[in-house]
Amino acid sequence: MQQPPEVLDWWVSYGNLIFESLGIFAFAVSGLLEAARKKLDLVGMSMVTAMAAFGGGTLRDILLDRRPFFWVKYDYWVYIIIAMSFLALLFLRRSHMALTERVVQWPDAIGLGIFAAGGTQIALEMNQPPIIAVLMGTFTAIVGGVARDVAVREVPQVFLDHRPYAVVAFTGGWIVVLGDAFNWPNAVSLWAAAIFITALRALAVWRNWRLPTWRH
Repeated sequence: MQQPPEVLDWWVSYGNLIFESLGIFAFAVSGLLEAARKKLDLVGMSMVTAMAAFGGGTLRDILLDRRPFFWVKYDYWVYIIIAMSFLALLFLRRSHMALTERVVQWPDAIGLGIFAAGGTQIALEMNQPPIIAVLMGTFTAIVGGVARDVAVREVPQVFLDHRPYAVVAFTGGWIVVLGDAFNWPNAVSLWAAAIFITALRALAVWRNWRLPTWRH
């Protein structure tokens, strides 16, 4: 299945940017909600939101020696994070929305899917072997959430929550590898993996699926 040249050129120029931006926004919302739950001030909300949004991608880029970092190249994201935090202070305090731990799970699931798929694709484009590419995607997906939870003095959910999280990201990353092996269009493999991971994580939260753990 061949993409028209103009579609391919557009995707190379803007598709990956849009895809990663969606992941950043989803994790930023998860960080913002977590910071609001802890009643942090503007500086605290901005820092936690930025850690959630940029943490995974930054670690991936460090490990792959990829420069500049996404949020440095597209520095308008720093302004977006600050603006989101300011607006949250104005409106979330007045809203009647219950900022429960479960509320944070939904944008986190979306970010998990997008970052795992996108991180895997970026590593493959840098000629990394499949297992390393999938691990890079997994790191991209989970490290932002770890940084967010540590910043608000919580045990990271990826370690404490026995519902599948990193396992889901790791499993879904292989869809991107499969698409690369069979020369699928990038958009197809990226969105297929992202939707699979997000849906599986959402099901795990909704149905309360649990991984095996230590017996007392």
